[in-house]
Amino acid sequence: MILFQLKCGAEHQFEAWFRDGAAWENRSAGSIACPVCGDTAIAKAPMAPRISRHAAVAPAAAQAPGQDISQQIQDLRKKVEETCEHVGDRFAEEARRIHYGETARRDIYGEATNGEAEQLREEGVAFCRIPWPRPAN
Repeated sequence: MILFQLKCGAEHQFEAWFRDGAAWENRSAGSIACPVCGDTAIAKAPMAPRISRHAAVAPAAAQAPGQDISQQIQDLRKKVEETCEHVGDRFAEEARRIHYGETARRDIYGEATNGEAEQLREEGVAFCRIPWPRPAN
């Protein structure tokens, strides 16, 4: 896999992964769109190589990749719990009420079954499912 820095005609830059350099060269016209503006006139942007001065010293993320992600998830959970209202198993009902303007717009979190989540998606209710890890004791 290879990561290329790309840009659109409006100079928005973003990254994309390709199987190899040939996959970039053989892509079909319009197959990649800018995530900011949707432009499909995409070109490679100048990229700086990643060269380490001290090859023997691995970056922190390479030493323990799971720890960094785990900490980020824990931080996200803490922020959600501090800034959103917990509605428990009434999540689907409250999300609908907010979506249809039946109650004041506010940030909520709680639990929903797979069936309830599918119904919310079909109705166009915006939400995100996050599989929280079990709290460590």
